[in-house]
Amino acid sequence: MAKVLTGKVISTKMQDTVVVEVTRRVPHKLYKKLLKKSEHFQVDTKGQEVMVGKTVKIVETRPISKYKHFKVIEIVKDSHVQKEEKKV
Repeated sequence: MAKVLTGKVISTKMQDTVVVEVTRRVPHKLYKKLLKKSEHFQVDTKGQEVMVGKTVKIVETRPISKYKHFKVIEIVKDSHVQKEEKKV
């Protein structure tokens, strides 16, 4: 079964590829305090308009290139549109 992750787009400087930061909270082994751990994934975006700041859902696929192993399946939240709606 393929992994499905949710993260924030932090870079769109490549062609048909974006960098997505996935943040998760894990407890410290000894002290049990919740810590933020984040990973960056290079994600394929063929045919989709994805901008920096959007929250996207990505799914694991076969290797597309040396570093790309995920594809964008949907745009969950557009942070730019929500900020404009709050101002009105």
